[in-house]
Amino acid sequence: MKGIILAGGSGTRLYPLTKGQSKQLLAIHDKPMIYYPLSVLMLAGIKDILLISTPSDLPNFKRLFENGNHIGLNISYAEQKNPNGIAEAFIIGENFIGNDNVCLILGDNIFYGGGFTKLLKKGLEKVNKSNDALVFGYYVNDAKRYGVVENDQNGNVISIEEKPQHPKSNYAVVGLYFYPNSVVEIAKKISPSNRGELEITSVNQFYLKNKQLKVELLDDDFTWLDSGTHESMLEASNYIHTIEKRKGLKVACIEEIAYLLGYISKTDLMKIAEPIQNNPYGKYLMEKVLK
Repeated sequence: MKGIILAGGSGTRLYPLTKGQSKQLLAIHDKPMIYYPLSVLMLAGIKDILLISTPSDLPNFKRLFENGNHIGLNISYAEQKNPNGIAEAFIIGENFIGNDNVCLILGDNIFYGGGFTKLLKKGLEKVNKSNDALVFGYYVNDAKRYGVVENDQNGNVISIEEKPQHPKSNYAVVGLYFYPNSVVEIAKKISPSNRGELEITSVNQFYLKNKQLKVELLDDDFTWLDSGTHESMLEASNYIHTIEKRKGLKVACIEEIAYLLGYISKTDLMKIAEPIQNNPYGKYLMEKVLK
C-alpha cells in the first residue's frame, strides 16, 4: 500500500500565520505539523509516500524531507494548483498509486493513543484482503461541523453525510482513509460539489452505495485533533507538550520511528542526531542512540 499526505489549501483560517508558509509547516509543540500525519503512515508500515501541496509551498516541504531516504522512506511530491477538494489527491497521484491500494491522510490531523499501530496495520490488511474502503470515526459533541458516519454492529457503514443539520450519530469521519485501487477511477467520476470541490464524502458515498464501506471507531483511549484554527493549534501543542513531559517520550518523532522500525541503523540515527544534540530534540535522539 502507498500513502498520500494532502497538505494543500490556503490556510485562511490561520491568517496571518499562513501568509508566508503552509499551515502544515507551523509548529505543534516542538515539531512541524506535517510530522504527525507522516508518522501515522510510517506506523502503518507505509514507506512510499506522495506529499501533495501548493506550488508555492512544495519547495519548503522538499527542503524539510528531501527524498526521505535519511529516514528510510521514498517521498515524492506533486502539486495541487488550486484547492479543488480532497478527492483530487487520487487524480493527482494516479501515476504514483499505480496498481496499489492507498492510504490518504490530511496534513493537519493529529492522532495519539495506545494500540494505534495495531489498529493501522489491521486496517491496512483489511483493505488489502478485500475491495472495501475503510474510514475512521471519532466521537464528537458538535457533529454538525463534520462529516458524520452511522454504522451497524459489524462495522458496516449505514450512512455518511457532510455537515448534516440533524446528525444520525456523534461520530465524525477523521482525515484518515484506506482505499482499494479503484478509488482513482471513482475520483475521476464524481462531480464537484456546490463549493466547486471534489469531496471525499462523494467518494465514500460511492463505496457505501456498493456496500464496500467499513468504519473503525476510535475509542475513548484515542485522541484526534484537527489543527485548523488558532485555538485548536494551541490546544494540540499543549496536549502534545503534556504527553511528552509526563511520559518522557516524543510523539511523532519520525527519526525515532524509523530507527525502531528498522528503516535506519543506529549509525544513521547518530548522523541525524549529532548536529542537533545541543537542543532538546537532538538530545532525545542521542539518548536513543546511546541506549
